[in-house]
Amino acid sequence: MPPMTAADGAKVVFTPSGLRGRVPIGDTVLDAARQLGVDLDSVCGGRGLCGRCQVEPTPGTFPKFGIESSLDHLSSVGDVETAYEARHGLAAGRRLGCMAKLGGDLVIDVPADSQVHRQVVRKRVEVDDLVLDPVLKLHYLDVDRPQLDRPSGDLERVAAALDAQWGIAGMRASPHVLDGLQDALRHGDWTVTVAVRDGAEIVAVWPGFRDIGLGVAVDVGSTTIAVQLCDLTSGAVLASAGRMNPQIRFGEDLMSRVSYVMLHPEGRVQLTDVVREALDGLIGEVVDQAGADRHDILELTVVGNPIMHHLLLGLDPRPLGEAPFALATDAAVTLRAGDLGLVVNEGARVYVLPCIAGHVGADAAAVILSESPHRSQSVQLVVDVGTNAEIVLGSSHRLLAASSPTGPAFEGAQISNGQRAAPGAIERVRIDKETLTPRFKVIGVEPWSDQPGFAEAAAATGVTGICGSGIIEVIAELFLADVISSDGVIKSRNHARVVADGRTFSFVLHDGPPAITLTQNDVRAIQLAKGALYAGARLLMDHLGVTAVDQIRFAGAFGSQIDVTYAMVLGLIPDCDLDQVSAAGNAASAGAMIALLNGASRTEIEEVVRNVEKIETATEARFQEHFVDALAFPHKTASYPHLARRVDLPTTGESAARPGRAGRRRKARGPTMEEQS
Repeated sequence: MPPMTAADGAKVVFTPSGLRGRVPIGDTVLDAARQLGVDLDSVCGGRGLCGRCQVEPTPGTFPKFGIESSLDHLSSVGDVETAYEARHGLAAGRRLGCMAKLGGDLVIDVPADSQVHRQVVRKRVEVDDLVLDPVLKLHYLDVDRPQLDRPSGDLERVAAALDAQWGIAGMRASPHVLDGLQDALRHGDWTVTVAVRDGAEIVAVWPGFRDIGLGVAVDVGSTTIAVQLCDLTSGAVLASAGRMNPQIRFGEDLMSRVSYVMLHPEGRVQLTDVVREALDGLIGEVVDQAGADRHDILELTVVGNPIMHHLLLGLDPRPLGEAPFALATDAAVTLRAGDLGLVVNEGARVYVLPCIAGHVGADAAAVILSESPHRSQSVQLVVDVGTNAEIVLGSSHRLLAASSPTGPAFEGAQISNGQRAAPGAIERVRIDKETLTPRFKVIGVEPWSDQPGFAEAAAATGVTGICGSGIIEVIAELFLADVISSDGVIKSRNHARVVADGRTFSFVLHDGPPAITLTQNDVRAIQLAKGALYAGARLLMDHLGVTAVDQIRFAGAFGSQIDVTYAMVLGLIPDCDLDQVSAAGNAASAGAMIALLNGASRTEIEEVVRNVEKIETATEARFQEHFVDALAFPHKTASYPHLARRVDLPTTGESAARPGRAGRRRKARGPTMEEQS
């Protein structure tokens, strides 16, 4: 067989993509990948500096491809690869694609971590199979030196290098970039790394080679602010932090903060300043955790409800406090991070996701992006439970959204011994249906209250109160034990734990210290909150023309802690197959991260939001009708057949949610699932 010539070219097959073709002998693997459209990463542009183009040549006979693949068909390891391996290490069998030259037919595997649009899995905020493709990318350049006979500016020569070396043409630069460009070029001996945003603008420049580009995903909630620091080139979450929203001191809920602005001329500035300061402080926390530098942060994404959105941006929230609840803008907003007082890279931009309606904000848009009901063939109900629940219902055919004024009861406010979820708070409750003896689990304490070692373990935190998930469970358990009626009344019982409390009764959950009791007013607060949540969901179902949903997802920090069976026992949500009811985690933060790490998702959510139908609960007469019926446990008139197959509901009261005859013959014994022990 005659030797292969450069004219014949080498037959190359890339896996796992399957892309193949002939490329000239002597071309590098990186060159071949670019010619064949293979997804092979590189920041340094083929100079052996970044190591992102690592590949694994695969020897053997491949009849399917008609290839005899041999390691001898690659050039030997040279000085550049040897130096890279000495500095950073190189896994056995791997080569740098930019240095390894083709000398014959070859099958080459591109590992997942070498792919530009790699799949990354983010468990912290439950983002699965995210395709990495951020709007901000780094490019290393060799820039021509200035010549007397070729007068052109440094920026023009940088733009020419971007075009020649990376195929990026028509580049412009932020004004601050010009200020440091000349020094960067000369300190880098005419090599620089530039950060290019959206393929159109240089936002940062450094001398020499650099491959560090960071981003921050932010969820500004009315109660908490959460921040995730990410590596834009790998998709890795480097650090996370959260803190209470300091605006709480101006008002526990959103409307009270709007009222504060209405009553105090300086209120708007105060609320804006404190939330920006808190966000900047959180950025400091995550960069400290990661051992990073604030000035490496080049891109931020932000989500939040409409009032948080307006206050963070410095917009007047007062129009959101009264009908028609007009937003200053419902479109996505992009601005400089410095405009928000954030100390990051001077060229960093903040992308704020679009809002849906006056009370359905960018956080709901982020939840849609994370949960993707717009791609589903089944009808999904997604509920982000907070002081103002945001509800999304629909499928790929039609999507509706609304907000419902649940208030802060689910977060422990307006509850006699209520508190936020923190060490010392009761978070799980079980009550014996015969003896009414309770047992509970406390945040930060491993054993349950009836298990050995509880007292010793709880000594460090104490039992300080009860948080939202515990409140839901104790009320549901007492309802299942027939201590609380379907209309929410704590019944008089000849029992030491059911005590007179004025004209009503309370239940003693923990003898103390301190004593933790559930009062009639506590039950009423949860009834009002859950009634509003159910009514909002039911109103959307009316508009969609459905009487049942196929799947329910609880979003938000509180939603992730809810036991879905107890949530349905109380009637927070419509009846549904309990196997199809689950927690989505912090879906708003997940959506913010998706928008940070995948530029195409921004276009996607902006298009989806334009087509979402907005339902205003405040102006719908049926909302009040649904709300009144939803005050009962689980509901005054709606049936719950799926729930009745799992739980024996009390047979007393007016609720039509009772189980069938077989279920009524059984003694009420509460949730039957073994895992609820």
